[in-house]
Amino acid sequence: MLLTISTASSVTSRPATDLGFLLHKHPDRVQEFAQSFGTARVFYPEATERRCTAALLLDVDAIRLARSRGKTAPDFSLGQYVNDRPYAASSLLAVALADVFRTARAGRCAARPELAAAPLPLEIRLPALPCRGGAALAHRLFEPLGWEVAAEAVPLDEGFPEWGDSRYVRLALRGEVRLADALNQLYVLLPVLDDAKHYWLAGDEVDKLIRAGGGWLAGHPEKGLITRRYLGRRRGLERTAFARLAELGDDVEEALEPPVDEEVVPEREDSVTGTDDVTGADASAPEAPAVAEGPAEHGAGRTTEHAGEAPHDSAASDTPDGDATGPDAAPVPLNVLRRDAVVAAVEELGARTVIDLGCGSGQLLAALLARPAFTRIAGADVSTQALAIAARKLKLDRMPDAKRARLELFQGALTYADPRFAGYDAAVLMEVIEHVDPPRLPALERVVFGSAKPAHVVVTTPNREYNVRYDFLGEGRAMRHPDHRFEWTRAEFAAWARAVADRYGYRVAFRAVGDDDPDVGPPTQMAVFSVAGERSEGDG
Repeated sequence: MLLTISTASSVTSRPATDLGFLLHKHPDRVQEFAQSFGTARVFYPEATERRCTAALLLDVDAIRLARSRGKTAPDFSLGQYVNDRPYAASSLLAVALADVFRTARAGRCAARPELAAAPLPLEIRLPALPCRGGAALAHRLFEPLGWEVAAEAVPLDEGFPEWGDSRYVRLALRGEVRLADALNQLYVLLPVLDDAKHYWLAGDEVDKLIRAGGGWLAGHPEKGLITRRYLGRRRGLERTAFARLAELGDDVEEALEPPVDEEVVPEREDSVTGTDDVTGADASAPEAPAVAEGPAEHGAGRTTEHAGEAPHDSAASDTPDGDATGPDAAPVPLNVLRRDAVVAAVEELGARTVIDLGCGSGQLLAALLARPAFTRIAGADVSTQALAIAARKLKLDRMPDAKRARLELFQGALTYADPRFAGYDAAVLMEVIEHVDPPRLPALERVVFGSAKPAHVVVTTPNREYNVRYDFLGEGRAMRHPDHRFEWTRAEFAAWARAVADRYGYRVAFRAVGDDDPDVGPPTQMAVFSVAGERSEGDG
């Protein structure tokens, strides 16, 4: 199987042969790398100052691969010896790529550091790529990453066109992309397109997915499909991965929804070579926090239909955000701590009617509905998709009449005055304001604090100072999600909150949510506003 990576250069700019520096492979040599299933070779079919192409050729030893597989594997029989593994790109090529280009994947190049950090004009070709979903799926996976995609179905037999197309495509990608990003995208997406892996999926697969996809996967519109296929549809691994991605992105709930075009298959007994890229492929990448197995509660779907709002930002269960209940207890996910802190604050304020502005998939609404003291609850969101998910998650169609009478869901944008926002004791903006473009913040302030003017407003937002505690964010990724327009330090948040309180006649108090680190503060910061004269704990 073959993969080529090309770059071109004009006479006035850097030579194209700088690709050799970035890949850490000299253009004048053929280099071999032993794999457990064969031999990988790197060579350069062309290497001039104007154009340079590096080729990764993987020679698969089908006998060695077959002998490494257990008798319970689905293709234990002649299929182990007669298959496409030696010829078509698959997880075998992804593992070889990760091993051979491990330093390039980490984005390190001492000789050309500025080049390693910059996008390059790249062209990547794969002549035979198994693609369950056809050429259209290749477009769906690569185009959101900035690639120009050319995917051509390979006919079953060119001599018999009536037989139709095979499941393989010829794939060509062109774009201005950082080389490390391109390699990590291929590492994840090759087995996703093939929808099969040659080795047993263990818990460390989640680590590898997060490390390789940390800079792009959280914001990918197909991240649910990518995560499911990459992790072999193991629900436990999927939920752990979505919890990890939640701290990078908000749109977790949609990712958990089963796709209508994805067939759910039983767990495979994919047997093992015993090694893949566990020791080599990720050795140079930043270490991610340890994964705690088991289900985690997830947050709301991201709202992107309007630039003004987005619903709640969820968090990871494996990050150092939560508090354990005992020496052996798993950490409480940050999104659970945040939700509980908001509910506790609203209860302390004595509110009986509450509106969740930017309610997303209804996580907070469910917690409020569970408390009979809240007699009237509303959820507003700009996204109809988020509201549909909230209705389904809350089982609105089967909700008892008494509880259903307490709840209202409606669509609305927070930057436009809406009489439906008014009339509540408390309003909640949980992980919403950071999705608003700074020039539009005054409009949101006028709508919430000036027009709706509830007695109390509870606001939470990420603390930018705490981001250094998230190793898996990676270098150059200052914010937790690509849709965040900003993330504030504690001082910046306090300055904004006090200015809003002064303008609209409120008092404000501040609270920490999650582990309050002595150096960088908590992962989430909360402001509790109360109309002047109303009670507010710990006024600041």
